[in-house]
Amino acid sequence: MKDIRKELEKRILVLDGAMGTMLQRYKFTEEDFRGERFKDFEHPLQGNNDLLSLTQPKAIAEVHAKYFEAGADIIETNTFSGTTIAMADYHLEDIVYELNYESAKIAKQVADKFTAENPEKPRFVAGAMGPTNRTASMSPDVNDPGYRAVTFDELRIAYKQQVEGLVDGGVDVLLVETIFDTLNAKAALFAIEEVKEERGIDIPIMVSGTITDASGRTLSGQTAEAFLISISHIPLLSVGFNCALGADQLLPYVKRLSQQSPFYISAYPNAGLPNHFGEYDQTAKEMQKLVRNYMEEYVVNIVGGCCGTTPDHIRLLSEIASEFEPRKVVVESYN
Repeated sequence: MKDIRKELEKRILVLDGAMGTMLQRYKFTEEDFRGERFKDFEHPLQGNNDLLSLTQPKAIAEVHAKYFEAGADIIETNTFSGTTIAMADYHLEDIVYELNYESAKIAKQVADKFTAENPEKPRFVAGAMGPTNRTASMSPDVNDPGYRAVTFDELRIAYKQQVEGLVDGGVDVLLVETIFDTLNAKAALFAIEEVKEERGIDIPIMVSGTITDASGRTLSGQTAEAFLISISHIPLLSVGFNCALGADQLLPYVKRLSQQSPFYISAYPNAGLPNHFGEYDQTAKEMQKLVRNYMEEYVVNIVGGCCGTTPDHIRLLSEIASEFEPRKVVVESYN
């Protein structure tokens, strides 16, 4: 089996685009989300995209295949909300392990098929671990700043179950992504380290934060440098940013990471900023032009797309990725 670390030494790798954007095209109804298995479930399930790995696995496999056809090297599992904490919204905490396991299995089968067809371009699966819908370092109640909706330990336990499902399902990498609160991410990283130690495995870890606005900080108030320092106690495969901003707004923060980080750098921005209807208008061509700047400045090792991106966006990113050398990893740390 090919090692993703070896591939990163050779070239810029391309991550897939948005799963949610693609699933919207299917126009799934409540009935579709339920499938046969959850036909009589007493709570609404429409909108729970992770559940589609169990009720519409063919559609999930199709989306993965479209991104690979577009040139992606890495696809993410359909598990962004795959923790008991996030699934509590749908009263589906009991199926979290299965959700992660099946999502990983679907992605891995598609990846293996594409790798077998072209062994010179091995395809990898990243186990997607989203931030949950609660924050550990801030209060959701303005009148009670000391209150927390979740504890570090609750997050750790939830993430550990997710990690076990993803690893058992066969992912090649774990991706802790869209981090708005670094304390949540630290709970995820702690859980990963626990599983690695218990099983005696060494699975690579990618980490991707989110700069929420023009202040250049994460939601919990950290600058790019502070975010990097907070997670650098673990030997990561890569660190980077995704979501919230388009490629042009995100570049300065990715550059700052690139100058400081001893790890590979990833960037997968949105297709621009949302319009008044919450939709993303940036075309694949426009995004390609902006991401070219990342490559010309040699600040990335992994590029992809977040909200609003489609296989068309990934196809054009893949085209230019092959033209450029990857960023060289800084050997000495900033410590």
